[in-house]
Amino acid sequence: MWMSSWSAFNQGRSIGTVSPEGGRILFDEEHKDGARLTLKRGNGYISISLNVYGWFDHTRFFSLDSESQREYRTMRAAVNDMMAIISREDISDLKIWEAISEFVRRFP
Repeated sequence: MWMSSWSAFNQGRSIGTVSPEGGRILFDEEHKDGARLTLKRGNGYISISLNVYGWFDHTRFFSLDSESQREYRTMRAAVNDMMAIISREDISDLKIWEAISEFVRRFP
């Protein structure tokens, strides 16, 4: 049976709340290996934030809902690949930073 690596962050209680930056949270998911992906809409912007626990934070900004939702789905799939590398026990920090750098290059 196929199992998702993602679940609703905080059992979905964050959806509709306002983040500390002032954006209303529209999507908020947590990866089982330690990452959070959040889509927020603020006054004049839409953002997607990724936090890979213990490694890095990355935020992107958009002006269109359709673009941000498409990019959220694309980033979510890429996070799966990156987390498969980060969560390996036999991987060097250098290889982890290479995976992170590749992700940030792909999603500036």
